[in-house]
Amino acid sequence: MAVIGGGMVGLCTAWYLQEHGVGVTVFERDQVTPGPVGAGAGASWGSAGWLTPGLATPLPEPAVLGYGLRMVLRPDSPVYLPPAADPRLARFLAGFVRHSTHRRWREAMRALAPLTRRSLDAFDELANGGVAAPTRAAAPFLACYRDRRGADALLAELDEVRACGQPVDAEVLDPLAARDHAPLLSEQITHVIQVHGQRYCDPGRFVAALADAVRERGGVIREDAAVDKVIDLGSRVVLTMADHTNPPAPFDAVVLATGAWLPHLAARFGVRTAVQAGRGYSFSVPVKEPPTGPLYFPASRVACTPIGTGLRIAGMMEFRRPDAPPDPRRIDAIAAAARELLRGVDLHARTLEWVGPRPCTPDGLPLIGPTASARVHVAGGHGMWGITLGPVTGRLVASALVSGRTPAELAPFDPLRRSVA
Repeated sequence: MAVIGGGMVGLCTAWYLQEHGVGVTVFERDQVTPGPVGAGAGASWGSAGWLTPGLATPLPEPAVLGYGLRMVLRPDSPVYLPPAADPRLARFLAGFVRHSTHRRWREAMRALAPLTRRSLDAFDELANGGVAAPTRAAAPFLACYRDRRGADALLAELDEVRACGQPVDAEVLDPLAARDHAPLLSEQITHVIQVHGQRYCDPGRFVAALADAVRERGGVIREDAAVDKVIDLGSRVVLTMADHTNPPAPFDAVVLATGAWLPHLAARFGVRTAVQAGRGYSFSVPVKEPPTGPLYFPASRVACTPIGTGLRIAGMMEFRRPDAPPDPRRIDAIAAAARELLRGVDLHARTLEWVGPRPCTPDGLPLIGPTASARVHVAGGHGMWGITLGPVTGRLVASALVSGRTPAELAPFDPLRRSVA
């Protein structure tokens, strides 16, 4: 079978297909080299690397609408909408606004819960199967605020998450106790919520280990191999290559896991849901004493993860073309926000500046399962949660392909949206 896309979701799908004894070829549009390019470079490499089922909530939510048009047009806004005429973006935003209600949020959260509940088990399965990259307990995971209202809002949201079927344990933590775990928290942080049972990883290292594991088990990863078209011949599937090189032999089936570029290949198979790049930015800084777990500043949408001896600082939701050039103002905006939240961190000593296109859908639900062709499946549209949900998605997609039966958990994520209002 073929998997198109060498990011977290695509490589997990390939690994789980191998668990069923299926031979796989992965097609990755970039070349695998050290750094933020190649397999996993899309939305994986420079992400925060959080494995947080308790926080994996739908992106469309009533709070987002509170930003208002004037705010989202500001270059330093945590949610940025470039002022440009783009019919596809307008279509996405109209659907996004329509789904940003309490009722729709709860419906989407109930749909996600069967996946989030099993997400960490899938990571353990990968580790037991030889994927040689660690995941670490978030000891602790701290959500930090400058006022009580924000902290109360998170506690209320976590109550909703539990009511929708995803267990999550959290408690209020004294700010002084929080600084024992993270001395770099500034004095402006006066309210802290500790969320238990979450993990994190170095996403670049993890995706590289996944690629190694797929190769070691006999899989082929074709680098610098952009697929231009997928053609269903009725009993087999053939691919045409963007560089017009000789195409590979036909495959029994194909999984489209191309992230924010998903519509290019999926539209011909009935997938009409808009997939919009919600681009996130990150950079790394040296720190003398890294925190013992991730730090989250929800009001500023800034995420910090200890990776190696440094701190990765990520943020921003920029709705723009996935392959648009990076905008340095986004990095500056994240650094400006972090400057008020952290102390003793030289935010001018930035390295590994990165932008990645997270594939977002208007309803906040991924697209997972068969398309109008039983030989063409889709696995994408996870928004900010491709790292968290990549392994469990791969497991379920592989099961559907091998058995010919779509697991019940995937019904809400039908790529044709036949079962979703």
